Amino acid sequence: MEVSVIIPIYNEEENIQLLFDRLSAVMNGMCNSHELIFVNDGSKDQSIHLIKDLAKQYDSVKYIDFSKNFGHQIAVTAGIDQASGDAIVIIDADLQDPPEVIVEMYEKMKEGYEVVYAKRRKRDGESKFKLWTAKLFYRILKTITSTNIPVDTGDFRIMDKKIVKVLKQMPEKNKFLRGQIAWIGFNQTYVEYDRENRNAGDTGYTVRKMLHFALDGITAFSDLPLKLVTYFGFIVSFIAFIIMLYALYSRFILDDYAQGWTSLILSILFIGGVQMIAIGVIGEYLSRMNSNIRDRPLYIVKDTNLEEQE
Repeated sequence: MEVSVIIPIYNEEENIQLLFDRLSAVMNGMCNSHELIFVNDGSKDQSIHLIKDLAKQYDSVKYIDFSKNFGHQIAVTAGIDQASGDAIVIIDADLQDPPEVIVEMYEKMKEGYEVVYAKRRKRDGESKFKLWTAKLFYRILKTITSTNIPVDTGDFRIMDKKIVKVLKQMPEKNKFLRGQIAWIGFNQTYVEYDRENRNAGDTGYTVRKMLHFALDGITAFSDLPLKLVTYFGFIVSFIAFIIMLYALYSRFILDDYAQGWTSLILSILFIGGVQMIAIGVIGEYLSRMNSNIRDRPLYIVKDTNLEEQE
């Protein structure tokens, strides 16, 4: 197999046929053999039925149907586990990322790069809030991690099968694939493109999911939050020591003090707040460690027309 294309699906019934048509046109003109792996991530609409109909008509169409919704990154991981191509493409189904850009990425890959990702020049059809928060997140992540995670990019990319081989050896449950691929190294480059409006339907990425995704990225590639907790501890201890000296000075030198001193209450609340933040940060890391220790299956396949890869 020359190229495998992985497409995570969540309630995309209005986009599947057009996506298939455009992807097929691109693949047929670009390579001699390809497969389109649709991963249905617990869709509640008719997505899986449309995909199965396509699979009956075209041998290139493969599908993996999850038992429930496991999340975008897990759906992509399932596709990676089953992909057999020498080159692997990741693309979303909403057609915001034009399939035609794959040709340019594939040509770039032939120059000797193992990973070619698509970098957005502009993003049509997205709110100022989402654009601002995404820009802020990726720049913060780039600052606090030692891994050079590219900014203004998503999962839309093409990569060599040697990258996939390494990804399969990374067992963490909280996936942040664009960070993992950057961490692996090899020769990586990008092509620029203009992201289009979503063709139809609503995005599956709610604010809650975006926050969870951001936490996965930060905790997977940076220990800075834990270090900040330590720094806060020293700062609070220093402030508390200064307040203690002032309290002693007021009591024995100025002889000016009052029972139930307000600043004492403020100090207790301040220290308590920092402690709660510290416990929360540590809890996030422990929660992810606990998830890996339980070692439950990353996903459960209800139905597929793919043979299990070794």
